[in-house]
Amino acid sequence: MSDLAMSSDVAAQVDLFRAKIKKDAEELVLKKFPQNMLDLDRLLANENFQIGDLEKVHYDVNIPIPQVPTHNSNHVDNSDNGRDLKKRKFEEMVHDTITGTKVLVLPNGTSPSNKLITELIKLVKPKMKQLVEDANLLKMWVLFLIPRIEDGNNFGVSIQEDTLGEIRTVESEAAAYFDQVSRYYMSRGKIVAKIAKYPHVEDFRNTLNEIDEKEYLSLRLVVCELRNHYATLHDVITKNLDKIKKPRSSNTENMY
Repeated sequence: MSDLAMSSDVAAQVDLFRAKIKKDAEELVLKKFPQNMLDLDRLLANENFQIGDLEKVHYDVNIPIPQVPTHNSNHVDNSDNGRDLKKRKFEEMVHDTITGTKVLVLPNGTSPSNKLITELIKLVKPKMKQLVEDANLLKMWVLFLIPRIEDGNNFGVSIQEDTLGEIRTVESEAAAYFDQVSRYYMSRGKIVAKIAKYPHVEDFRNTLNEIDEKEYLSLRLVVCELRNHYATLHDVITKNLDKIKKPRSSNTENMY
């Protein structure tokens, strides 16, 4: 195959790729975005996202509080050995308070993740991924529709650029939601480790409950934001669809 024929074949494939992007993006905006928005709204109405009493979000960490060893204090030993024994017990108590309990195996087995939060994350993560992919497709579509740079008659091009900026913002925010999930598991794991080492410290257990409550509210907010992103993109693009597709009245160098 000659270089000219090969170049022509590549150009034809690029044209097909651009045409497919155009077709998929328009179908995405006009048909799939409204459906995605409604699906997310229904997900938000699910009973698991409508918990009013946040204490229901709390989950047993499965790390019991060990029994504090006791000794018979009725017998008073006035000898030097008795005083040495009390001193050693006091020093051991101070040492345990500072260094924590040695943890080899948790007495009741695994300390589980919060089941409710984990199930909600499994529901929401595919929605995050879908929005990132949808925004990326729209970004490519608008970029392909931007005409070559010319003097004047650039009002439609400015609309394309504003729309592109909105799409990029949505894509960036949707990708950032994944970091929120990983930060939650990391923060929770650190607190569980603290509870295992310092099982008598109630504040660590309260901190764990606060982390779970915060993640529950954050996940609910993420679903709201995903729905709102779809609604906003659909609204902006459909209102300006003519100018996005054909920014200049005399322009013929686009995807048509």
